Amino acid sequence: MSKPHARNFDSSLVGVTNSRKRIVIAAVLLVAGIAWLIVFTKVAAPHAFWEQGLGAEPTNPIPWMAKMKMWNYLIAFAMILASLWVAADKSTPMGRGRGVVIGMVGCLLIGLIWIVLFYLMGNTGKIPVMNRLGQWNLALGMAVIATSFAFATKWE
Repeated sequence: MSKPHARNFDSSLVGVTNSRKRIVIAAVLLVAGIAWLIVFTKVAAPHAFWEQGLGAEPTNPIPWMAKMKMWNYLIAFAMILASLWVAADKSTPMGRGRGVVIGMVGCLLIGLIWIVLFYLMGNTGKIPVMNRLGQWNLALGMAVIATSFAFATKWE
């Protein structure tokens, strides 16, 4: 490609605009999922899982979130996994070349580590999210591993 043609590069031919949209959507979903998980765990969970007779009732600044209890974890992790699925498209850097391998191996390792941590730590109280999820930690670990297959289908 000559220099004049390189300067007038049409980014729509390679899906750069689609890539930017997908990257922004993936980033927003990831940040929203992590924020949802943190807000629920730190603010609403104490009231959601409070039982009568175990001290004073904690304050509840977000009553609608406390009423959803375990559904909050599903919402948060679904947003996080959805961000990975959106990022696995061929128009994004994570959906082609080395990004596919990084995403695939990363999800496999994170899912495996999550399951191993659950088996080793159990419900000891050291990881608050794992305590509340109980046996659902296995499903979450398997979902992260299954997400790696979204990347594997894009590998060329």
